[in-house]
Amino acid sequence: MLQRQLESVWGALVPGPIVAGLVYMDLSFSQWRALMVLGLVASTTMLFHRRLRHYVLLPSGIVFASGLALVMLNTGMG
Repeated sequence: MLQRQLESVWGALVPGPIVAGLVYMDLSFSQWRALMVLGLVASTTMLFHRRLRHYVLLPSGIVFASGLALVMLNTGMG
């Protein structure tokens, strides 16, 4: 039962440290946008791949966390 709960959480826990590392790289606005577009395209292509479909939360989670980080950095909260 615990293993099943952990399987559903990995898509939310893995992108956090990845985006935290990207924040410290001091990317420009256009680089953030390119990263987000790449993640969205990867998510879309992963939906149609039979084996990669199970990992679709990883790029979409990175895109979501990147969007939140971009908003925080541009509004002066970060």
